[in-house]
Amino acid sequence: MRNSKEFRAKPISVVIPTLNEEGNIANVISGIGKVLRNYKYEIIVVDGHSKDKTVMIAKRLGARVIYDNLGKGSALVRGLNKAGGDVLISMDADMSNEPKELIALITNIEKGYDMCAGSRFMKGGGSEDIPFIRKIGNKFFVHLVNAIFRAQFTDMCYGYRSFSRTAFGKLRLKEKGFGIETEINIQAVMAGLKIKEIPSFEKKRESGQGKLSTVRDGYVILKTIMKNMGR
Repeated sequence: MRNSKEFRAKPISVVIPTLNEEGNIANVISGIGKVLRNYKYEIIVVDGHSKDKTVMIAKRLGARVIYDNLGKGSALVRGLNKAGGDVLISMDADMSNEPKELIALITNIEKGYDMCAGSRFMKGGGSEDIPFIRKIGNKFFVHLVNAIFRAQFTDMCYGYRSFSRTAFGKLRLKEKGFGIETEINIQAVMAGLKIKEIPSFEKKRESGQGKLSTVRDGYVILKTIMKNMGR
């Protein structure tokens, strides 16, 4: 964990899955450091065996690096399970998540919420990086999950969020790939967690190629919902 002259109450762990993000990871890590300078925190990079300099850069900037190449979901869960903080945060490596929003994610856990999830579709949120077809798909999955699981989400496929350590331990997560965000939302409701959504603004990827496939990952999300209906 990093050191600071004056720590806030709860230590923070920020978990970032990566795959070939050498053009972004330095800015992500430095942005986190500027925002969390008054916190005791660690950054865990869970790398899928990148072919570029992602790991070298992350280690040089003080991040702890572990490895998982089974998919985003597997990497995220592995990193969160290895985290040492009392507040756990999941964050993307492509510069799409605003580091300044970390404070709201942390303070809502400190206020007593079990999970705090960023939403691009609340007033004050937004996105530079969601095409029309994905926006329609997201809305469909939001309505479907809300109807089936009696939830009140406004965003379903967005990974910028925080948990208390105790709450995260109650989630029964099995998804290895891009269905992980949807599974987390469903499992949070099923576990009776106290959930808070906050507005979040998603920026365009700064560098490199995105890994999402609209049709393939939409099918994965639908399968995730169906599997959790039987749990």
